[in-house]
Amino acid sequence: MQKLILYIVSLLLLFSCGKDSSSSASGKTVFKYNQPSNITSLDPAFAKSQNNIWAVDHLYNRLVELDADLNVQGAIAKSWEISEDGLRYTFNLRDDVLFHENECFTDAGQRKVNAEDVKYSFERIISKEINSPGSWIFADRLRGHDPFEVKDPQTFVLHLKKAFRPMLGILSMHYCSIVPKEAVEKYGKEFRSKPVGTGPFKMKIWLENQNLFLTKNPDYFEEINGTKLPYLDAVKVSFIADRKTAYLELKKGELDLISGMESSFVDELLNENGELRPEHQDKLQFLKSPFLNLEYLGININTTDIKSPLRKKAFRQALNFGFDRDKMLQSMRNNVGNGADSGVTPMGLPSYDPKAVQGYKYDPEKARKLLAAAGYPNGKGLPTIEITSDHNYVDLATFISRQWEDIGIKSKIVVLESATLRNKMRKGQVSMFRGSWIADYPDAENYFSMFYSKNPPPPNYTQFTNNAFDKLYEKALLENNDDERFKLYQKMESLLIEEAPAVLLFYDQTAICAAKSIQGLSKNALNLLVLKKVKKGA
Repeated sequence: MQKLILYIVSLLLLFSCGKDSSSSASGKTVFKYNQPSNITSLDPAFAKSQNNIWAVDHLYNRLVELDADLNVQGAIAKSWEISEDGLRYTFNLRDDVLFHENECFTDAGQRKVNAEDVKYSFERIISKEINSPGSWIFADRLRGHDPFEVKDPQTFVLHLKKAFRPMLGILSMHYCSIVPKEAVEKYGKEFRSKPVGTGPFKMKIWLENQNLFLTKNPDYFEEINGTKLPYLDAVKVSFIADRKTAYLELKKGELDLISGMESSFVDELLNENGELRPEHQDKLQFLKSPFLNLEYLGININTTDIKSPLRKKAFRQALNFGFDRDKMLQSMRNNVGNGADSGVTPMGLPSYDPKAVQGYKYDPEKARKLLAAAGYPNGKGLPTIEITSDHNYVDLATFISRQWEDIGIKSKIVVLESATLRNKMRKGQVSMFRGSWIADYPDAENYFSMFYSKNPPPPNYTQFTNNAFDKLYEKALLENNDDERFKLYQKMESLLIEEAPAVLLFYDQTAICAAKSIQGLSKNALNLLVLKKVKKGA
């Protein structure tokens, strides 16, 4: 026990930096960032939440990964071919990718990745014994026999039972990180805290709910102009739940980066246009970019109350016209985000096209006319509408509720814990609910799946059913030409705007505040924190 305490103390000294220095007492460059939510597992099979995904991204690689513009790039796979019918994906692997040095390997402490590792990792995702939350990525998509084929040590083949255009994007998800069988079998359930990957950083120690310490992987395979990545020597992750406290630590120089804004400090940090205030510009930098997250109020189309106004299309359209999205973002979020005035596809996806898909904008007169058309002139005879939300979005719900009241729509806000709300959404027990959908992979199909009638809740929490939409959705899945597929997407968008199964609120933006000394941070619409190219200056 005494040795363990001394070891931890030495680590804390190594990873602690004075606020006027970019490196630790040992001369190592340490990057320090905060995650408000604790990591629950470092096993990529459980990389469901952002806190887990960020850590897994430092430790592992996939066959393919996404660049800052969401283009698919090779990682462990150096190249690939897709058969003309879209059923066979053949990946040619690099021969210079090594797993982190670990005692699980008998041969010199480490070994190269091969196609058997890919097969094992993918089989693990769909294993009922593992019960990975990522098993859905292959559900009903693989051929019935031997879907994962090893042709030779450097060639892996994925076989689908039907074409699915977004599959490459799905393979970039962190569930698909490549793991070694030796480590999983040696550590068993402890693999969650003893990860062995191929990523730019490797595990040092994880003090759960306190800190995660990672060190540079000296054998990492990527390089830039002959210089091996990563540039940083180490990474320290803290888990300060209070965002205001984390922000103060950033200002003091004890952290290099925080993610996400909160009302407790956003006005002090940003002006009304969402820009960094002048008094912070010498020490801090603020990065925001489109984030593949749609915020919305979902409407349960199949509400059990047959007299509910939510069953009427004109009323649902009135709700969409009845509040000012731009004013909401300005007053509630300091303009971090963009009003959802197109379809369900958020900014940042290549198929997003506000000219081709024109959605709802604030128009109180049109909202009043639609209200009358639904049988409720000036709100007469209209029952009170319930908006069910969790604690984090009460301010937005309150803003919308007050604006609806101006056109004759009365509503009340029901606040539930997040887990309770999701459970009721799943069971169809709430008529209108605050929801958000963060893309798992960079294709708008992710969002249209929310309204496909053959999908249960989740993802179809609105229980929307429309035969024309379903046919377009199924046709789009088989279309390999991007231009033609995007045209199908636009038809689906227009149909959803007409039927209005949701009140679209805003397209989110990533919001990262970092020390001025940090260089090489990339902005991306999946809100990943990629550290392999990051440098830390004095």
